[in-house]
Amino acid sequence: MAKSRKFSPFLTFIACVLALVIGFIAGFGIYTYLKRPKGGDVYVSGDLSFHFMQLGNEFTGDSIYIKSGDTDILIDAGSRSGSTETTSKYIDQYCTDGVLEYVIVTHSDRDHIAGFVGSEESPSIFARYECKTIIDFPMTNKKATTEKGNKTDYGKYLDNLQQELEDTEGAVHYTALQCWNEADGAKREYEISDGVTMRVLYNYFYEHKSSDENNYSVCLMFDQGDKHFLFTGDLEKEGEEHLVEYNDLPEVDLFKAGHHGSGTSSTSALLEKIKPDIVCVCCCAGTYEYADSKENTFPYQAMIDRVAEYTEQVYVTTAGILEGESTVGYEPLHGNIVVTSNRDGVAVKCSANDGVLLKDTDWFKENRTMPSFWE
Repeated sequence: MAKSRKFSPFLTFIACVLALVIGFIAGFGIYTYLKRPKGGDVYVSGDLSFHFMQLGNEFTGDSIYIKSGDTDILIDAGSRSGSTETTSKYIDQYCTDGVLEYVIVTHSDRDHIAGFVGSEESPSIFARYECKTIIDFPMTNKKATTEKGNKTDYGKYLDNLQQELEDTEGAVHYTALQCWNEADGAKREYEISDGVTMRVLYNYFYEHKSSDENNYSVCLMFDQGDKHFLFTGDLEKEGEEHLVEYNDLPEVDLFKAGHHGSGTSSTSALLEKIKPDIVCVCCCAGTYEYADSKENTFPYQAMIDRVAEYTEQVYVTTAGILEGESTVGYEPLHGNIVVTSNRDGVAVKCSANDGVLLKDTDWFKENRTMPSFWE
């Protein structure tokens, strides 16, 4: 008869510890890697958040703050120089070291660069933060000076950009075309945090002339595993068609509506390709700042009708307060819109009308027609 084996309490303890360690490692692997729906392992990092900020006035413009790990990113700084008083207070809640690792300036229109120009009363973004990697537009139809020799907003932007490069140690400046070509130290893809990348997409108008300044917009895709987030500035119909032609675009979790929700952007050619789950619109809804009729105020009815085929998750930052066709004030529609992506999925949080879709807001019911896809 074989002798029964005695187990040392100490060895038993060691075995248990090893089992726990191995189990933890295996469990961690399962936790940090999610499966693509169509096969393949995908790393999903911690929180990635996109903040579509209110601009503190009744004017339409873009200013989007992005946080990923310890990396702070700003896309554009509209709509007026005074907007930086509002947006910088918001950014400072999250960017605590005064450093913006990446600044993207999509194109040279005032409603995107005014905050980089600044004023005596309201210092520019370049004066408020150390901006490390600055990526902007390769082409523009704007002039740096007027016929009388005065600096335009674009000229002031160039001066402030040059001053930032001189004042901030290690600061670099590239155009989007340099990034695409990976020239002069620029990259087509930047790893902004563990598992999150920022890709500069190819825009035909990086190197071809357009009569529309909006078509020069820098276009970006943020990737977090199999989640994708698309930003196209104010790219118009022709630019969007080229974007689809020259880039392998995936279906996206988030799309910042082109050109503030204009009817000439967010076209069918692009939407059919990206099929967005969430659409955020940076505008002051309903104002006649750029419109000659109610249906052509931002966001356009035509744009809403096209987007409705793919999603009902549409959010808008601000709405104008009108007397007739005159804007007398503004109020938050969804306010500051925060889209957060992590292992739990993609979620939207708004400072106003939280949990209420655009189609269910009073503004929409009073100013727009319900698309058939939303009925």
